[in-house]
Amino acid sequence: THAISVGRAMARHAGPRLPLIVKNLIPTLSSVFDSQRITTTAFFAELLNSNVVNDLMLLETVMDNMTGRQKDNCTLVRMLALRGLGNIASGSPDKVRKHGAKLLASMVNGLDDKDDPHNLVALEAMSSLSKLLDHVEERDVQSMLLHIAIRIRPFFDSEQPELRRSSIMLFGNLTKFSEGDCDVFFEQILNGLVTLLLHLQDPKPAVVKACKFALRMCGPSMGCEGLCDMFLNHLREDRSLHYGEFMNDVCKHLMQSYPEMLNRLIVTNLFYFKSSWVDIRAAAPMFIGFLVLHVDEDHCQQVDLDPLISGEW
Repeated sequence: THAISVGRAMARHAGPRLPLIVKNLIPTLSSVFDSQRITTTAFFAELLNSNVVNDLMLLETVMDNMTGRQKDNCTLVRMLALRGLGNIASGSPDKVRKHGAKLLASMVNGLDDKDDPHNLVALEAMSSLSKLLDHVEERDVQSMLLHIAIRIRPFFDSEQPELRRSSIMLFGNLTKFSEGDCDVFFEQILNGLVTLLLHLQDPKPAVVKACKFALRMCGPSMGCEGLCDMFLNHLREDRSLHYGEFMNDVCKHLMQSYPEMLNRLIVTNLFYFKSSWVDIRAAAPMFIGFLVLHVDEDHCQQVDLDPLISGEW
């Protein structure tokens, strides 16, 4: 925290001295002491939050040093390095496009971090990705779109609320880039749809807000005008939601547009019969009930009744 405060103050008041300070600090990024690498990385990360690094032609130097910290054996250093790279979106947004492919690759590496037991690096990667997406080239995102969507999907059900919120917000932001590869990303929307609808009953308001955002963003890609209109009209941030009525209407549209999806939607809901969140546990069987209520007789035959009858509760 102290290094961040110092970085913020120096970016504001010590401009002319920064090139020499940065030059003298770079060797400490290779220090054998974790504390020194953490402090310097935090300081550099905060510098990237200011346009001063761009004005002083330090941007690429600091950015390259942050990229170089991705293999650091200290989780906190790796996390702070990603934070710094994400800060470029606010410090030098006009430079993100130029370095977009490199920045996105760093974030994807962060998502794939294998030595991140508390998911600190992944959380930072998701938050930074959401900030960068407004400024990168569409083609740079599309080359990584599917990998990112698949990688963040398990976090929708994380026990950590901030991981749920960040991953769902990022998923919503990714839908803006799905048009060029609509069929592939549509499959990812279908994979996440049940989870997003059930987490409208999440115990954490911030996660509910993220789900509303993601569903509003997904609506136009779903090929169902009624569903899209429902998401836009009923899932506004300032509007309270009557969940039962909403889900009844959602299921009506789903079964009119995608009746062949019935069994897949039911199987996904069965997973939540054992959810640790009581409101989500209650929402899943209601979801199934509304699906079965609105499907036509021909498609009812596809339902595998055994798991339902045997009580996957």
